[in-house]
Amino acid sequence: MFSLQLEIFILILIGFILSKLGYFSADTRKQLTNIVLWIVLPCATIQSFEIEVDQDLLISMALVFLISTGIQGVYWIFCKTCWNKIYDDRKISLQYGTMVSNAGFMGMPVTQSAFGSTGLLYASIFLIPQRICMWSYGISLYSNGQNRKEVVRKVLTNPCIVAIYIGVVLMILGMFDIHLPDFLDSTIAAIGDCNTALSMIVIGGILSDVPKDQIWDKLSLSYSGLRLIGIPIILFLILDCLPIDSMVRNVCVLLSAMPAASTTAMLAQRYEKDPEFASKIIFVSTLFSMVTLPFIFLLLERF
Repeated sequence: MFSLQLEIFILILIGFILSKLGYFSADTRKQLTNIVLWIVLPCATIQSFEIEVDQDLLISMALVFLISTGIQGVYWIFCKTCWNKIYDDRKISLQYGTMVSNAGFMGMPVTQSAFGSTGLLYASIFLIPQRICMWSYGISLYSNGQNRKEVVRKVLTNPCIVAIYIGVVLMILGMFDIHLPDFLDSTIAAIGDCNTALSMIVIGGILSDVPKDQIWDKLSLSYSGLRLIGIPIILFLILDCLPIDSMVRNVCVLLSAMPAASTTAMLAQRYEKDPEFASKIIFVSTLFSMVTLPFIFLLLERF
């Protein structure tokens, strides 16, 4: 867990240094952001649906899906109540960062390391409702100045939403032992595997524009406390009262304890909604997660 988080910070540092040396301009970051959002993330999304479905696990998988859907509802409540006193573009990133965590590319390897292949399978299912919210409600937050019908159209045709359609079809076909050709599957995997590196390097570049004395502001610290400690502990108390398997509970709680999603800065950059602040909450929450994630994991193991 610590090694993975250290890797993420090194990637952020690379982007930061490249930008400071003048090799990673704002225009280059914007172009790379579009590549990530339009090609890399969709491939990573499709890849996450390519899982082996054991019939004996279908009930547990359905339960994980239902819990994850309910958790998105809890996120929405916090999203709508915690940031009402913020009136500028920072509110959008705070709401998005509350609704969507970094459970995608950071949560899956952490879950696999903590709970093995079964944990990874549950994590793949857990991410389905979040991915839908990420590219529907999330985009509507950043696109709030557009016509509602236009927003709906763009959401439904967004590359990552289209990737979900494809992923679901591939998952169903996989149950009948029908798979993509190896060369196509390998190509999608190769592109999807660039997700973590490219996303973190872009964030490091954006972060280089943030004044050092503004990184540790009260708002980013408050967000980190809610995202990393408040929400997962509340969910743990709720799920611990339900008659569910401990593995299901543990995976769901650990994934809810992830820091802000890298797409927070990506979308803020894409729609010009204070990307520097979006990068701050990613940086600060990811930094503190190096302490809070082991704490949450020990809590789950103890109870």
